[in-house]
Amino acid sequence: MQPMQLRNIAIIAHVDHGKTTLVDRLLQQSGAVRDNQRLAERALDSNDLERERGITILAKVTSILWHDTRINIVDTPGHADFGGEVERILNMVDGALVLVDAAEGPLPQTKFVVSKALKVGLKPIVVINKVDRPDARPLAVVNEVFDLFAALDASEQQLDFPILYGSSREGWMAASPNGPKDRGMAPLFDLVIQHVAEPIIEDGPFRMLGTILEANPYLGRIVTGRISSGAVRPNQIVKVLDRNGKLIEEGRVTKVLAFRGLERTGVDEASAGDIVALAGLPEATVSHTICAPEVMIPLPAQPIDPPTLAMTFRINDSPLTGTEGDKVQSRVIRERLLREAEGNVALRISESTEKDAMEVAGRGELQLGILIETMRREGFELSVSRPQVLLERAADGELREPIEEVVIDVDEAHSGIVVQKLAVRKAELVEMRPSGGGRVRLIFHAPTRGLIGYHGELLADTRGTAVMNRLFHGYGAHRGEIAGRRNGVLISNDQGEAVAYALWNLEDRGPMMIEPGCKVYRGMIVGEHTRGNDLDVNVLKGKKLTNIRTHAKDEAVRLIPPMQMTLEKALAYIAEDELVEVTPKAIRLRKKLLDPNERRKDERRKEAERV
Repeated sequence: MQPMQLRNIAIIAHVDHGKTTLVDRLLQQSGAVRDNQRLAERALDSNDLERERGITILAKVTSILWHDTRINIVDTPGHADFGGEVERILNMVDGALVLVDAAEGPLPQTKFVVSKALKVGLKPIVVINKVDRPDARPLAVVNEVFDLFAALDASEQQLDFPILYGSSREGWMAASPNGPKDRGMAPLFDLVIQHVAEPIIEDGPFRMLGTILEANPYLGRIVTGRISSGAVRPNQIVKVLDRNGKLIEEGRVTKVLAFRGLERTGVDEASAGDIVALAGLPEATVSHTICAPEVMIPLPAQPIDPPTLAMTFRINDSPLTGTEGDKVQSRVIRERLLREAEGNVALRISESTEKDAMEVAGRGELQLGILIETMRREGFELSVSRPQVLLERAADGELREPIEEVVIDVDEAHSGIVVQKLAVRKAELVEMRPSGGGRVRLIFHAPTRGLIGYHGELLADTRGTAVMNRLFHGYGAHRGEIAGRRNGVLISNDQGEAVAYALWNLEDRGPMMIEPGCKVYRGMIVGEHTRGNDLDVNVLKGKKLTNIRTHAKDEAVRLIPPMQMTLEKALAYIAEDELVEVTPKAIRLRKKLLDPNERRKDERRKEAERV
């Protein structure tokens, strides 16, 4: 019997260009799932947040059998905040499908992952998806992809890429935008087998580089990677080396799991070239080499880009602590964060200088926001600070900060306000060109700290028509002071439930953030002040009853709808002396110091330090 051939490929795409839908179609048409089996839409997006936001957060591996070839497919995150996953995955595949929307063309996160793929020498296959869109322009998009590859210093072989056109939703691929559609996904399967090289198998004993990490409640820590040489069996003795060759641990592999369709099943043996998951090694992590006891030299591993934003996760010490969540102790929060860091190397968790607090550093607001959202759904209560940008000091003593490339597609009518607002945030306009249909593409280099909270403002300024994409560009010279929030806030001066009459009386002071019946406490932010200073207000004051009854007096109180604070909006809104209180049932804004006297003392101390 002829041995089974192997192909390992990654799917690279910008957020929402259809890569997870493509994998769904490949699974169905290869027979990996039965025709009568119910396949959830976007089957690989297993995480609730992934389904809600329509983005892939975690890398996943699936396996498809096409004739006598097994194709391991890795669905990679397309968002730059999850780039820690992307870099590692590209090192365990031999080819890449670059999936591009036929209307939008290559966008920044396509650029982010493609640059990484070209750097590790992968030869891409370009798939122009969504050619069924009414505004599709597939041939122009192919030219844009070529220009992008050239700008990223692709080699001549990488520039000579094969192209397929099609629609993942309709389930077909072809060599031209107009079909034929009758072969379904077969042209893509055939092209993968023909164009992607077989895995390079090295001689020698068992070696595997850890690439994806997860914690399983039954099997413990599971490390996924591609076997470079040799074979592995359950109960085999192995050792773990770090990037520098230092011994981390020795132990036995308790389970060897191979990918078969959407399932992960135990196998008796896995050999070089295959992508497998190993259980039984409590210390092994990403970039570690798992190998036979006689191996002394580790496999080369990629260093990971540094985090650019940090925020403090503290216990929730408000008067409402423990009323809405069951995980409130600092010990429980600390354990949960350390467990997250085990499986996510793009996060860095460290002890904070503050009591009962941890500092969490990551790639961006989205990554940190998703971690907080996941924790609140698990029953945690915590309070978090405003994200702080991680600065670095150069050898000559100059302060440097992370700079991002920002690409904004916007209607021409709104381009002026976008340029003006970003100039205030110390962004530099690099390029401005028409992108068709009365729209303009603006490219800026902007400091990360200037972009915190800008997305909501951009949508308001452009009536929801702008599309913004961000990409880490590098560290640059510190760009000086950036003006923060100009308005003060309205702060509750007592604890209880907010009363409609009190909120109605306070409306001329500024927009409210709470509704009648909402639980409040002293030091909690209940609205935005129309002026620059903070103001303590009473939201519990009810209407005085009298024996006079008139139509005007008894008319129902009509309130202006409150400002809706989502988690991302709240994190961007708060000032240095404020926190976001996150519980399973609510997102509240509060002052760090709840007592007004303590706040005044703190303000006087800061003023004295400034003098």
